Amino acid sequence: MALPRAPWAALAEARPQPPNIVFILADDLGYGDLGCYGQQRILTPQIDRMAEEGARFTQVYAGAPVSAPSRCCLMTGLHNGHGRIRDNIPHGIYLQPDDLTVAEVLKKAGYRTGMIGKWSLGVPGTWGLPGYQGFDTFYGHLDQDQAHFYYPDHLWENDEAVLLRGNRGEKRGQYTHDLFTERALKFIESNKHKPFFLYLGYTIPHWSDFDGNTPESLIVPSDQPYSDRDWPQVEKNYAAMVTRMDTDVGKILDLLKRLGIEENTLVFFSSDNGPADGHLHDPDFFDSNGPLRGVKRDLYEGGIRVPMIARWPGRTPSGQVNDMPWAFWDILPTLAEAAGLPPPRGIDGVSVLPTLLGEKQDNPHASFYWDYGHARDEFLQAARLGNWKGVCNGLGKKIELYDLSADIGETTDIAEAHPEIVRQVEELMRREYTPSPDYPLKTGTEEAR
Repeated sequence: MALPRAPWAALAEARPQPPNIVFILADDLGYGDLGCYGQQRILTPQIDRMAEEGARFTQVYAGAPVSAPSRCCLMTGLHNGHGRIRDNIPHGIYLQPDDLTVAEVLKKAGYRTGMIGKWSLGVPGTWGLPGYQGFDTFYGHLDQDQAHFYYPDHLWENDEAVLLRGNRGEKRGQYTHDLFTERALKFIESNKHKPFFLYLGYTIPHWSDFDGNTPESLIVPSDQPYSDRDWPQVEKNYAAMVTRMDTDVGKILDLLKRLGIEENTLVFFSSDNGPADGHLHDPDFFDSNGPLRGVKRDLYEGGIRVPMIARWPGRTPSGQVNDMPWAFWDILPTLAEAAGLPPPRGIDGVSVLPTLLGEKQDNPHASFYWDYGHARDEFLQAARLGNWKGVCNGLGKKIELYDLSADIGETTDIAEAHPEIVRQVEELMRREYTPSPDYPLKTGTEEAR
């Protein structure tokens, strides 16, 4: 005689399977480096196709203007005034057991979780390893400084170092970006029958330390399809890196379709901060920040506003272009809602899933906050209230004020004409900054302003 079925079993069967999630993050890719964001010379047909088939967002913000804190905001749902990792320096600050990550949340919904590429939130001997932060499997760079190299002698697979053949001295054998794509495709293939979350942290197009400051500092196996262009070699390399990544994004989208799971897979593409400057590659050559002012390490829009594309066939309206402002710290609650879970308490993020699905959603944020340079010569802060954007480039310096609705390039400081708004911005900067013993300000004071 058959045993009666438990009531919860029928409910589990009736509940739709949560979507697979793939989050692809480029490294130092500018707001204007993609064709769908206005790029004229770098070819990005696959990412442009992704935007045509999904939603493209024009006012999405990274967590910070540099790598590690931006990724911390993405993983934990906290902005940089509250986060654990707030700068690339000092080294030695990593995620702790009481930090809650996107991967840990999704595992509660039964997801298989994988991280491939650049992690930068923990190294061996710390609680910040991906395996301690909710990821079932990891392959890539733990230390973000190691991620500057495209031909290193090793990568990490979970908690073991894996030597790479042919990458010693001047030999260049295994290009890490290609290895990351290969592993990403295998992860998707092996988990096609269950909900999965893949966080793919590409290192392209970050400059490389392999040859120091030479034209090869942006290393790529081939400068095709730009070999015959009358461009500086470093710019050919930069464009080739971006197009190589674009091709691999296409491979991922094609695999999802071939496996018959694309309609139940939500794919994101973004960048960790604005374009880099100062390492031979000139961001002005390709107009990498588009209409925005500033680059990586700036709190002007060019340093923190990033491309964001979301594609979920049948769920995300194709060709949607949306200007609602949101930020990296909204990813955690958004993915929690997509997986059928309530958002964690005590975070700064708000779910933007309704917007992804093309539904009307009121702006979830009354304000935004960023900072940078806790251990550097200048502590920078920025805040946004509606369309008002305040920037302070150092303790004791005056706050600059811009109206982003009329001045997206932040060309005209209108602080003197709006003292009341400046006071509100100043109060917001003070309120949203929580001192951290890991990042004492160089002035010796724990007051942000």
